[in-house]
Amino acid sequence: MAVVIAFVANVLVAIAKTAAAGVTGSAALAAEAIHSWADAGNEVFLLIADRRGRRERDEAHPLGYGRDVYVWSLFAAVGVFTVGAVLSVVHGIQGLLEPEPVASYPIGYLVLGVAFLIEGGSLVQSVRQARREAGQRRRETLEYVVNGSNTTLRAVVAEDSAALVGLLIAALALFAHQVTGAPAWDAAGSIAIGLLLGVTALLLIDRNRRFIVGMSPPAEVRRRALERLRAHPGIERVTALHLEYVGPGALFVVAAVDLVGDDREDSVAARLRAIEHQLESAPAIRTAVLTLAVSDEPDLEA
Repeated sequence: MAVVIAFVANVLVAIAKTAAAGVTGSAALAAEAIHSWADAGNEVFLLIADRRGRRERDEAHPLGYGRDVYVWSLFAAVGVFTVGAVLSVVHGIQGLLEPEPVASYPIGYLVLGVAFLIEGGSLVQSVRQARREAGQRRRETLEYVVNGSNTTLRAVVAEDSAALVGLLIAALALFAHQVTGAPAWDAAGSIAIGLLLGVTALLLIDRNRRFIVGMSPPAEVRRRALERLRAHPGIERVTALHLEYVGPGALFVVAAVDLVGDDREDSVAARLRAIEHQLESAPAIRTAVLTLAVSDEPDLEA
């Protein structure tokens, strides 16, 4: 939902910024228009990511298609860098080399103000979603956004936050140009917006890269998973535990356990399969694989 709201907001804002940039001739406003069009394009990638990541697992992908979300989100992050950051910096450099005065300052301020309200509304919606999901997982909202497995939510929050900062930069650049009469301030604003987008894109690229190559959940998630295993009436000890994200909110679980009792081998195998299926009934566990613990292996600490 947050992605759809952000897409609509960015398209509306991009149209307004483009028109205002054409009327005023402001390099900072032009950079902001580029920023919004890039964000709108990235939201398309995020919508594709969300749809592809929801596909059911099959024989070719036994762990599902969850990691596809990170691949398409990576494309979106690269788009922010190549389209938004590079074009904004290039436009700013051109403004320094060939400075042009800005006209119709009120129109520029009006569009920036309206854009701030729209982008702010989009950010509020995405933060609400982040708080709700973080609360369900008993995690801090900021920590969940930065380190959580929901990469589309992280991208929307990051883009909306960067959009608000970019609008403030554009307003300051426009004001400095108006007060001093020096076009260099407006061009510098465009460059600053480009650098802001570049930093945002690099952070998102790094986060998606980590999940693509395989990332384990935070210690708190591991602790709760270990508690869940220990709480099972058929498990006496847990001597090894491997957790890895295979998609947003989806974990691959491998554990070595000591079962209660001393059944025959075929009975033990059936009990292990039954426990695996019970664990997989939890929404956060995509696949669970259990093996028997060696008698002299120590019990894991929570």
